[in-house]
Amino acid sequence: MTAQLQPRRDPEIRLVLTLATFTALSAFAFYFQHGCLLLYGDAVAHINIARRVFDSRTPGLLQLGTVWLPLPHFLITPFILSMSSWSTGLGGSVPSLAAYVAAVVGLFRLVRTSLASGPTLDARARLTAWLAAVIYAANPNLIYLQATAMTESLYLALFVWSVVFFADFVRALNTTAGSPANTIARSLLKCGLCLAGAELTRYDGWFAAVVMVTTAVLIVFRKNRHLGLKSLTVTLATLRLFILSAAAAPTIWLIYNAAIYRNPLEFAIGPYSARAIEQRNAVPGYPPHPGSHDLRAAAQYFVKSAELSLAEGNTPKLWVFLAVAGVAVVLAHERRLAPFLLLWVPLPFYVLSVAYAGTPIFVPVWWPFSYYNVRYGIQLLPAVAIFVALAFSFVARHAQNRQLKLGLVLAALAFVAFSYAGVWRAQPVCFREAWANSRSRLALETQLAANLRRLPANSTLLMYLGDHVGALQQAGIPLRRVINEGNHRTWRQPTDPEGLWERGLADPQSVADFAIGFGNDPVSQSAQRNHLQSILVVEAMGQPPATIYFARVRSGVISQVR
Repeated sequence: MTAQLQPRRDPEIRLVLTLATFTALSAFAFYFQHGCLLLYGDAVAHINIARRVFDSRTPGLLQLGTVWLPLPHFLITPFILSMSSWSTGLGGSVPSLAAYVAAVVGLFRLVRTSLASGPTLDARARLTAWLAAVIYAANPNLIYLQATAMTESLYLALFVWSVVFFADFVRALNTTAGSPANTIARSLLKCGLCLAGAELTRYDGWFAAVVMVTTAVLIVFRKNRHLGLKSLTVTLATLRLFILSAAAAPTIWLIYNAAIYRNPLEFAIGPYSARAIEQRNAVPGYPPHPGSHDLRAAAQYFVKSAELSLAEGNTPKLWVFLAVAGVAVVLAHERRLAPFLLLWVPLPFYVLSVAYAGTPIFVPVWWPFSYYNVRYGIQLLPAVAIFVALAFSFVARHAQNRQLKLGLVLAALAFVAFSYAGVWRAQPVCFREAWANSRSRLALETQLAANLRRLPANSTLLMYLGDHVGALQQAGIPLRRVINEGNHRTWRQPTDPEGLWERGLADPQSVADFAIGFGNDPVSQSAQRNHLQSILVVEAMGQPPATIYFARVRSGVISQVR
């Protein structure tokens, strides 16, 4: 059973696209209806960073800040221009939804094209591609994440498509008939563009780019004797462009940090970096987190987070076994599928990050029995989806009769359905992580938002946005009404005395009508130094109290707030 490859009019691709779009929109509608889009504090932060670019006392690209890379915020910005799409979080989900669909299509295309025999598609290529796409698209944790403004869905799409084009490049180089130089060049340039996008989305992309660039260089120089002079010249020129495109995004980010923060590594070692947060939260006499400076423990925690993203109970071990079996199949019998191995790049990256970069992962089944960055395990989903599908495909390929082949296909689908049903029963671990870490924050922000709505519509607020910007989002208060830590010139080191934020802290009465402080944050300290009148304290268990202070007293406003 074969079918002609029709890259431009492909009914299977259209079907995959349709089903993935339906899944994405259905999940989004469900989580939107139940108010679950903004459970992750990071999702709230991403939306508000994008909003600050045009809605701020000091709008502009400097509002992008550091630590988080800029592409997700650029993509979110046009979808949160309206107040409703911003306050509900709806606009922040649009890029994630589109990326989810793109990744499903990319995964399907990668497997089907790589397994194809010449210009035709056999049943094995099509069934393996469908199984890999189903494993990826039906994953409950990914389905939740893609409905939010989190960056995992976008990064995975760019990562998957970079591997798609890298596999096209390798296949073009290896074809016995010889491929036109422009075919090789197009594939490598497209891979470079996807890598640049991934590098501007998550730092995982920087590591992936190093691996892919190194691999491409080794492949080209190994194959140079088999290329014609013209093909070699074009391929080497394209390889240089590929390297430049992969290096451009990190270079731009380093220059941005150097120019704005006077430190090219501000995102890695600055006060808001993962390392700095780890040091602030460290308890003397105890390791900062499990796996710190311990590669074995770091690997165990990351793999466990990946297992929890796939199934609950004892089933995850079977997923790992099947994925490893799929790797063995590629290494022993399917060397032409070697580009698939690039999908395992997240494994060493996260192990090294946990061990040496201050990136903790807490899983609910191991000490300290809590949730933190469990979602990182979803980065292995493309690799697991493809290699598990390959393991089933290899066994089915060697089955003796058609009935046994059909039985294996049904067994594979039943295994996936059983595993994911268990995840839905327990609720996806990424959803549980978001819920567990948001309950007290949302309780405080909901109460605070209700009181902020009662303030005069034209009043100016002084507030640190780092932890509870969600209160303003819920209240529908434009950020241009709020003087915050982003309203200063970061290149003025170590402080900017003339910055709006610094002037607000020094003399709140001169710039703001009200000040909102949390615990002992800079605004609370300023309010105490300037003897501001406290008019309301909002408390929620597990959160520092929020206090609303008068800065400039206007007639009638006291009664409005009280």
